[in-house]
Amino acid sequence: MPDSRPHLSKNDARAGTTPKMTRTVLVVSLALIVAVFGILFWAW
Repeated sequence: MPDSRPHLSKNDARAGTTPKMTRTVLVVSLALIVAVFGILFWAW
């Protein structure tokens, strides 16, 4: 039985790109969480 599914490249199958802002948001969020927990630990 022949394969009737269309062949897509990795980029086409992914249907888009990840913006560079995603990594920045993750790093900044992680830094803020660490800072908040550090302040709470110090204040406790």
